[in-house]
Amino acid sequence: MIFSENSQPITGSEKAIVPLPPAVYIVGAGPGDPDLLTVKAQKILAQADVILFADSLVPKQILQGVRPDAEIIPTANKTLEDILPVIISRVQNGKSVVRLHSGDPCLYGAIHEQMQTLTEANIPLEIVPGISAFQLAAAKLKVELTVPEIVQTIILTRMSGNASAVPETEELASLAAHQASLCLYLSAGMVEAAQTKLIAHYSADTPVAICFRLGWPDEKILLVPLHQMAEVTKQENLIRTTLYVISPALGEVGKVRSKLYHPEHTHLFRPKPVTQI
Repeated sequence: MIFSENSQPITGSEKAIVPLPPAVYIVGAGPGDPDLLTVKAQKILAQADVILFADSLVPKQILQGVRPDAEIIPTANKTLEDILPVIISRVQNGKSVVRLHSGDPCLYGAIHEQMQTLTEANIPLEIVPGISAFQLAAAKLKVELTVPEIVQTIILTRMSGNASAVPETEELASLAAHQASLCLYLSAGMVEAAQTKLIAHYSADTPVAICFRLGWPDEKILLVPLHQMAEVTKQENLIRTTLYVISPALGEVGKVRSKLYHPEHTHLFRPKPVTQI
């Protein structure tokens, strides 16, 4: 594995491997656990000539299966104007390039502007989805975020920040009014304001899972009532890479059951038995 900060390709030892077609592969790395990469993501990472990865958000363990001669370019300290010319030049020189994002690229991945520029430059691209932090949070907590008769909607959102403004129609207070399973990304630095908006609609005792660096070795999950969400965040000094899951599904919901597998529920694949006369 060769780390490079410059714009020149680096050659290394050759390895017998099926080459990928020259293109950009925008790949979701998942929350951080290498075992949670999709099979397709693993295959592409193992074949790629060049990998640009957001090293502040993606742990290096994700790269453990890449080619020893692959060019690895960290991008945490780079702007899009630094990154895109490198990607384009590598593909134009016949290289396969992975743009490795944390979680799933379609969620807060800033890929829209990347795809626009790549399309304008006639650079072929493919997107490989990844597991998002909210999915791993639910798995770790051993909960279903859509419990029948309790909650049937999941909202993924964030507070407005310096990098991305939230449209007024999607303001947190209006979304909280639905009292759905709400997954709040990228908001640890504004947690007090978030708690105030949430508590106007959710009960102060609504369970909140504070999930720090899910899938990383120092992962931390704290389950607290909503009214302690900001206090605990400050106590634990959680200023980034924190997801909040606010949901009635995290509390005591009692015995409820979906009708999907109920013996009295019939559907196309389990029709009602014919009554014998």
